[in-house]
Amino acid sequence: MPSPKLRPSDRSYSHPEPTEGYTGTWEQPTPAEPTATPAPRLEPPDKIGQWTIQETIAALSRRLPDSIMSTKSQGRSKIPFITWYAVNAILDKYSPGWCWEMRSVQFTADRVFVVGRLSLQTSEGIVYREATGSEELKATTRDGEIKEIAYGDPSSNAESMAFRRCAARFGLGLYLYDK
Repeated sequence: MPSPKLRPSDRSYSHPEPTEGYTGTWEQPTPAEPTATPAPRLEPPDKIGQWTIQETIAALSRRLPDSIMSTKSQGRSKIPFITWYAVNAILDKYSPGWCWEMRSVQFTADRVFVVGRLSLQTSEGIVYREATGSEELKATTRDGEIKEIAYGDPSSNAESMAFRRCAARFGLGLYLYDK
């Protein structure tokens, strides 16, 4: 199977060489511009470890369809993100045999910290990336009252953050971290 090719519109950090006309930054389309043409359909690997790490990163670095994106409010802005279960499904499809493990969980008085490792099986062997996630447990209000502020379970939220960040280190949704 030929290696998936990257284009500047894929917004990948792992493009081997700048393409002609590359300016050094990725430009997002302005609202007046038409939406970017979706990348051609990519056939997933037939078996575990079939693709090289470069092929896997190229596939995971592709721009994601809006239909699987979620948004959250932060102040007055809507921030796009990928849910952990969407990341899970994409990894199942394009990197079968992947493995997730939590390497450490630490608590402070008001925060939980998780270090996780995502391992992908490639034709060169197992390749992994590690990342952290954290979540506040409680905060002090202006009145001096201590309140729990986390939505859902704080340790699950921190794990989800670490998992999504690990996947981003393989290119999955990495463009969403651009400011």
